[in-house]
Amino acid sequence: MSTIEIKVGQLGIRYLIDGSQSASMGMFELTVPPASNVPPPHSHSNNEELVYVLEGMLRYSVGPDTRDLGPGQSMHTPRGTVHAFSNPFDCPARALIILSPDIGAQYFKDVAAVMNAAGPLDKAQLVAVMNRYGLVPSAPGSA
Repeated sequence: MSTIEIKVGQLGIRYLIDGSQSASMGMFELTVPPASNVPPPHSHSNNEELVYVLEGMLRYSVGPDTRDLGPGQSMHTPRGTVHAFSNPFDCPARALIILSPDIGAQYFKDVAAVMNAAGPLDKAQLVAVMNRYGLVPSAPGSA
């Protein structure tokens, strides 16, 4: 399978392994520019996640634990745990994300269709896409 490039707002996603069709592990590279708009804190009903920073710095929260991760550092998000990320630093961050089982590139294509649409963000439509793939937006302040 060739890589799939998806732009979600300012975020870049380069899907390397799409395991969604076989319910196996998947992997993508995430590029987060400084001060970019990121997903709200959320949990995954069906997936666990591992983030491994390749370059730059990424602020990552899992439950009550927030850390600034640099190259070679990682954090694991167990299934059902609220997590979030941001890049409040001066340089772009690039990270490898591993999901098990994989949520699939189609999720990011569906989110991109909502996020990249003209006009104001349709939050209800975004939440509907998240829910369809087992992502649960969290109440503010719970990540």
